[in-house]
Amino acid sequence: MFDDSIDEKLNQLVPAAEKYHLEVGYLRLTDAAPFVVAQELGMFDQVGLNVELRQEISWANIRDKLVSGALDAAQMLAPLPAMITLGASGLRAPILTGLVLSNHGNAITLSQDVWQEASQIITQGECASVLEALHLYARQKPHLLTFATVHAFSSHTLLLRRWLSAGGIDPDRDIKLLVVPPSQMVDSLQTGVIDGYCVGEPWNTIGVKSGMGVVVALGSEIWPGAPEKVLGVSASWHQQHPQAHLRLRLALLRACQWLADSRHTAEAARILSLSCYLDMPVDNLLPSLTGELIMPGGDVDASVPDFHLFFGNNLNCPDFTATVQMIEACAELLGRPIDVSMVRSLAAQSCRADLYKQTTAVLSALQEDVTL
Repeated sequence: MFDDSIDEKLNQLVPAAEKYHLEVGYLRLTDAAPFVVAQELGMFDQVGLNVELRQEISWANIRDKLVSGALDAAQMLAPLPAMITLGASGLRAPILTGLVLSNHGNAITLSQDVWQEASQIITQGECASVLEALHLYARQKPHLLTFATVHAFSSHTLLLRRWLSAGGIDPDRDIKLLVVPPSQMVDSLQTGVIDGYCVGEPWNTIGVKSGMGVVVALGSEIWPGAPEKVLGVSASWHQQHPQAHLRLRLALLRACQWLADSRHTAEAARILSLSCYLDMPVDNLLPSLTGELIMPGGDVDASVPDFHLFFGNNLNCPDFTATVQMIEACAELLGRPIDVSMVRSLAAQSCRADLYKQTTAVLSALQEDVTL
């Protein structure tokens, strides 16, 4: 926490916020933790902001409210700032990020029925891997298998496509893909609307614990180091409120640092579980925060400490190269290439490493005992 002397120095370094009360959106996901922690531990207050957290149901809602100005800032899928700036996401408006909030945190879950069928194929010796068995099983079905992700231009969609393609399954022809809000994934699996999904936590853990699903792949393995959630604001909002934006980034970066300390993991899960936030048992939240995930067969796999990453190794700095890769991967979904110059322009507009460096410079000046 900042002490009184640091508070005074912060005010010397950073002009007063142009706007004191901010409305910030997030989804009911474990990786909303930086927002929830910053709120509960008073980190927003310490930088002179009064933040009201608004839980939204879908990424489309987040997009619409950020573009319309109903939200000042929001948790956002890493590909979305560039894709909304392009106008490929349904609305067109310049959106940017100056802070990455997390890496990884996603998994692919199959329904119990599909998992059992795939397992039987493997047991019979027809295939050696889940993907190969899934490919064979899909070819035997009279209809396409249906998978869900949380948004057409999400890291989840990119991860699912990578995973399926690695098994020889054409994601454009061999499956049907739906968009389902994260909190409705398990219900959609239970009702048989979908055969599997790629989603963030805790919805994979809940799918497994409910007996509805089986986790078969982890995002951290499919695309190591991929940015997952970012702080999104409109370019116009940033231009009008640069100091409020800086103070917001300061609070959230400190929350990310706090979350990276394993001594705080149990407390983070407890805070997230509160009825005013995720409103669910702590046991649903701990697995992904500790890396002790429930894998096929009911075994606990404690060997994925990087399943959820919030801080470290320059993780929080928006990366131009990673943004270019995401834009190029999203171009495949559009069915047409995006001009190289346009790709670079979109990345430069939406990926603002300079804002991250501004944030860390202030923290350094405040003599925070942390390597950024």
